[in-house]
Amino acid sequence: MAVSMIHEASTSISRCTYHVFLSFRGTDTRKNFTDHLYTALVQAGIHTFRDDEEIERGKNINDEIEKAILYESKISVIVFSKNYAASTWCLNELVKILERKKSSQHIVLPIFYDVDPTQVKKQTGSYAEAFAKHEECFKSEMHMVQRWRIALKEVANFGGMVLQDRHESQFIQDIVKQIQNKLYHTALYVPSYLVGIDSLVTRINRWIEEDGSHNTGIATICGIGGIGKTTIAKVVFNQNIQRFEGYSFLSDVRETTQERNGLVRLQRQLISDILKGKANKIHSADDGILKINEAVCCRRVLIVLDDVDDLENITKIIGMRISFFPGSKIILTSRRRHLLSGPFITQMFDLKESSSYGDLSKVFEVKELAFNESLQLFNWYAFGHNSITESFMEYASNIVNYCAGLPLALQVLGSSLSGKSMSVWKSALEKLEAIPDSKIQKILRVSYDSLQDDHDKNLFLDIACLFIGKDRDYTATILDGCDFYTTVGIENLIGRSLLIINEKNKLMMHQMVRDMGKEIIRQESPDPGKRSRLWDKDAFDVIREKIGSKTIKSLTVDLQGLLENKSKRTTPGLHFAKHSKNLFVMSNEVDIETEAFAKMQRLKLLQLDYVKLKGDFKDFPKGLIWLRWHGFPLQSLPTDFDIKRLVVLDMRNSNLKHFWKDTECLPNLKILNLNHSHGLLKTPNFLGLPSLEKLMLKDCIKLTEVDESIGELKSSN
Repeated sequence: MAVSMIHEASTSISRCTYHVFLSFRGTDTRKNFTDHLYTALVQAGIHTFRDDEEIERGKNINDEIEKAILYESKISVIVFSKNYAASTWCLNELVKILERKKSSQHIVLPIFYDVDPTQVKKQTGSYAEAFAKHEECFKSEMHMVQRWRIALKEVANFGGMVLQDRHESQFIQDIVKQIQNKLYHTALYVPSYLVGIDSLVTRINRWIEEDGSHNTGIATICGIGGIGKTTIAKVVFNQNIQRFEGYSFLSDVRETTQERNGLVRLQRQLISDILKGKANKIHSADDGILKINEAVCCRRVLIVLDDVDDLENITKIIGMRISFFPGSKIILTSRRRHLLSGPFITQMFDLKESSSYGDLSKVFEVKELAFNESLQLFNWYAFGHNSITESFMEYASNIVNYCAGLPLALQVLGSSLSGKSMSVWKSALEKLEAIPDSKIQKILRVSYDSLQDDHDKNLFLDIACLFIGKDRDYTATILDGCDFYTTVGIENLIGRSLLIINEKNKLMMHQMVRDMGKEIIRQESPDPGKRSRLWDKDAFDVIREKIGSKTIKSLTVDLQGLLENKSKRTTPGLHFAKHSKNLFVMSNEVDIETEAFAKMQRLKLLQLDYVKLKGDFKDFPKGLIWLRWHGFPLQSLPTDFDIKRLVVLDMRNSNLKHFWKDTECLPNLKILNLNHSHGLLKTPNFLGLPSLEKLMLKDCIKLTEVDESIGELKSSN
């Protein structure tokens, strides 16, 4: 279980005894460069630790230095000189500094005084000579020598500052300015208790670090709303700003670009961040793009664009064909997994060959938390610690299951129940089952609202209400018959993190996203009979009370499911009697009349599992595309049942003996499922099913007559 404890940098400076810890090889630079640097830092008001100045006489030198590194300094400045690697003291000090960096927001600034970064990274020249001696002296402790090598390679990748042919005095002033910028940069706020993000943060950091000084790259952190994309981006930003000469985190890009002057405001912030507050006035968005290009072309930058839902968000802020300085990184957070395309990246970085974009672009998808991680996070917000009394465990587990690994939901619900009695917890859980939390729904609905048209919105609602867990191809057959462009629509929903296709080709959706879709339907009208889609008890009540209307497009009732799901809370007027192994029918105390469907003339998708209807079918909806009627109670289809537009007919566990008269025809029917219809004696006349693609007759144990016109059609189980 990965747990991160991250504290605000704004308070960490006040906790530190020193602003800067100076690490250097004394015999190389103590009386010249390091002394001058130390003096310049002190004169600039930067409290700096240097071993010969800061350790009281009689104190243990090693303990005091370790204390200064691990607890009392904000920044470590490492002066790499010609003989730095010859000192095991310096190398051990370096290892401690890097350990501190990995466990906190400690900043490391390498200074390459009279050596090149490549010499430090690859341990050549004087560094090679030093390690030859170390390997001779520490033959029995080669693991320690290897740690030193890894530490040098890691710190050399940070970039740092190189003297080369510059004047030392100016070089020292540049270092002081760099430290001032880093020291007084307020890190972005993240919650103090984070669970389950370490693995993904490490992967993103590795992407930033790998050959970071040379390769420009762009990455997308994607996932559904409330999954933690922004938090992860902030953690990555806080941990990596010391690697870059300029950096900027632009929050709420989608929302801000829609506001008056929002675009220019974002551009102004970006330039100001990169230039450390030196941005000139921006007269227009086009002027802002020019100034941004001027700022990023000459310095290595880290830019985060948070909550991007459209490529235009990027191009309007920073433009296209950007001349980024080598090693610059751009990170986007988005609900759209496929936000970036190859052609876009090629144009953005002005590449000559489109095949080159693959090396630049990465996608990091944020997954839901595991149950134990979810319980840990929930407990923190509900109780302030990762433990829970036995009396609350059942309710906490049920709420965690309801949240299905969504950090936002765990945080909101945990905070709302903190300090409340057990009876409040019980009541809150019952309410959640009926009415989703509005704050969580508001965040999740952004993805739905961002869909480009009503086509994709309606497709999402149909899938959320009817087809979760169904085969993708099966669903596409049905929804294509409803005049949807299902294939491209499903891809759009996947791209917005609203839908997932699992390894078995099933349509899957986070249960809170599904609940969001159903809540959109509930808000259409307080009267269920005037909503577009109905399911479960609302659907049953509408047909029982005959209050349906022409607005209803889909209706699903599964009486067997209602019996199983509502066994603890009996629905008034609903009674069941068992009728064989897998079949439940209503008792005579409840009658559902076909007249209940007379006003639903726009109904296309209908499920009536184990429902027994009374009356004729002359006024039944004639536009049905999908009919699922498990446990169909009649021995043949009624002659006045007009289902000529049907594309899929699913009558598993039916009482059918004969399908219809030989003269009937269903010209559009593609899938016919009569599995487990134990009384079926004869198949339909297949001449009346010219479009049939799939026939299922599994376990039809009394079937004795198969129509010869079946031709090449093969039965499928």
